[in-house]
Amino acid sequence: MTWLLRRFPLFVLTVSVMATALATVREAAGWSDPAHRVGCALAASYLLWLLLESWTTVRSSRATEATTDRGTVYAYGAARAVTVATACLVPTDWSGYRPWMPVLPVAFVCAVALRLAAVRALGRFYSHRVRALGDHRIVDTGPYRLVRHPAYVGMAAAHIAFVGYFLNPASAAALVVLLLPAIVVRVLVEERMLFALPGYSDFAASRRRLIPWVW
Repeated sequence: MTWLLRRFPLFVLTVSVMATALATVREAAGWSDPAHRVGCALAASYLLWLLLESWTTVRSSRATEATTDRGTVYAYGAARAVTVATACLVPTDWSGYRPWMPVLPVAFVCAVALRLAAVRALGRFYSHRVRALGDHRIVDTGPYRLVRHPAYVGMAAAHIAFVGYFLNPASAAALVVLLLPAIVVRVLVEERMLFALPGYSDFAASRRRLIPWVW
């Protein structure tokens, strides 16, 4: 059981890769339709995102369980896998091309770019599991100048754009009921650990968690 729990991030990665790969192929099959061309680009972009973060997923799957994580990696990961799978595999409610459709892939790419910039700024301090290293320090550069958790902002915004394009009742429910609440809970659990670190209280006092001037 312990081995399976440690490999959970790899399971989420595998499910997400299979779902987005199938969506990419399906959308490419309808290439003559502009809506499918945009869908193909979006699904392929998500697949590329997964590959770019795969090294972190592999590293997290080798890590030991952290009590500071409080199981959020499982709820968060499962919510993401369900959201992606339902968006990719359940038929969408849209029929035909609409002029606003290309806006969503652009928003998706911007959100992923924000997340990757945040992950890069954290460097070795970033992990899929909530934990602090022995020499952990507060990062306040890059997107961390604006909010306390820009990686989660990018994660949430990317999935809102993705689900918005591949919209169906199942994916909308997974996003609203599972993924977004899981992100909020994870932020709260992570902050419980971070507030014990020197300097985090001052860092937190000058910026909001996810949305400037709101929360």
